[in-house]
Amino acid sequence: MVRTQIYLTEEEKAGLESAALAQGKRQSVIIRKAIDDLLAHQATANKTEILNEIAGIWADRKDVPNIRAMRAGWRRRPVR
Repeated sequence: MVRTQIYLTEEEKAGLESAALAQGKRQSVIIRKAIDDLLAHQATANKTEILNEIAGIWADRKDVPNIRAMRAGWRRRPVR
């Protein structure tokens, strides 16, 4: 782990102390959990943003086969 310092407002510090006491955890554990949650949310948001940006980028291409028609063919059972 890496040691770091942060500045908190009086309200933030009081809230952190209260949460630590209520949960029976150290303040550092609560801070790390909050950071982990933030980073996980950010990673998910970034993936969603990327998917939204690339969605439909080939929609107007005429040289790409009709995927729906191809998939429909995959569902057909072979004739025996």
